[in-house]
Amino acid sequence: MVATTETILTDRQVEVLRLRENGQTQQEVADTLGTTASNVSAVERAAEQNIEKARRTLELARTLRAPVQFTVPAGTSFDDLVTQVYARGDEAGIKIAYCRPELYTHLYGILEAVTDANQLNETITLGLTEDGEVKVYTDEVGSVEGHRL
Repeated sequence: MVATTETILTDRQVEVLRLRENGQTQQEVADTLGTTASNVSAVERAAEQNIEKARRTLELARTLRAPVQFTVPAGTSFDDLVTQVYARGDEAGIKIAYCRPELYTHLYGILEAVTDANQLNETITLGLTEDGEVKVYTDEVGSVEGHRL
């Protein structure tokens, strides 16, 4: 587990969220922590606001790093995926920094866990940087991972 010192959440916010995720009511959390349900509600609300602020910050950083972004739905073949990368690059006037076989190999290596029979099992988001790099973003609870090719 990541230490709270490495996040924008306080120890108390993490504790409240953990207990709520485990199915406890606000009153049960309050009883466990020796506080009021009203206080638990305020801590939970502040934590959710911090999480939303972090999501918006990540989205801003993602946009700055890769101004061209697009979603590729599950079921897309790798041939179509690579074709979409080049098409989006052409539309934006960005020269993709990789030849087709190299791009195909790199994307497959990064996305292997979400593929089956040369097809995406999950919807993904790709980003193109101004210098032609391709980034793959995986959205999870509160995190975005960008992989550079």
